[in-house]
Amino acid sequence: MDEGTIVHIDYDLFNADSEKLIETTREDIAKEHDAHDENRTYSPMVTVVGDGRLIPGFETHLAEAEAETDYSFDIEPSEAYGERDASLVETISQNVLLRSVRDPEMLGIGSPVEIGGRTGVLQFLSAGRARIDYNHPLAGATLRYDYRITKVVEDRKEKVETLLEMNTGRDDFEVEFDDDDLTITTPEAIAYDQNWAFTKFSLVRTLRDHLGVGIVVFREVHEPREITEEE
Repeated sequence: MDEGTIVHIDYDLFNADSEKLIETTREDIAKEHDAHDENRTYSPMVTVVGDGRLIPGFETHLAEAEAETDYSFDIEPSEAYGERDASLVETISQNVLLRSVRDPEMLGIGSPVEIGGRTGVLQFLSAGRARIDYNHPLAGATLRYDYRITKVVEDRKEKVETLLEMNTGRDDFEVEFDDDDLTITTPEAIAYDQNWAFTKFSLVRTLRDHLGVGIVVFREVHEPREITEEE
């Protein structure tokens, strides 16, 4: 797959040593491994090849992959989430821990905690001391990916719509091309998104890098408010 290609991927992620399922986009696999989440919608992951959204080992393999082909391969820790680092396991006082969490009653061994802007996992709590592991939960693990590229986005307009949804979680933009110039009509509610200003400039860079667009116009439309008889 060429860099910049937008693809839909179905995948299953396992711990290669224990064979435990870590994550999947396929509902049947989740059910097979007793990991089904009724509150989740299972669907292929959408990503841009070479965009750095995936771990290095997956990015490298994806660059050589073809659509509609099944792959299974292992990724060593150095190409995934790194080796475990003992220096990232720290012991703090229980008082510091309790002052740092919103709801101390929800604390338990294995719970995620945020201390001083860093997120870790509570490993131990006793005798006024707490041990926090700031390593990534998958650090030191060899991972196995089973995956298949189910779709390659070819249509230019669909590429823009896909990038917009990937970056905002919304699918209610209107997209129109005039040769290479692009006009994007934004949903009115996006004005209340505090991250929109940053997202917008990031999108322009992505659109130019991967789609070769010219002028990009973001168009806002504010419909008149309907006044009811009661008002």
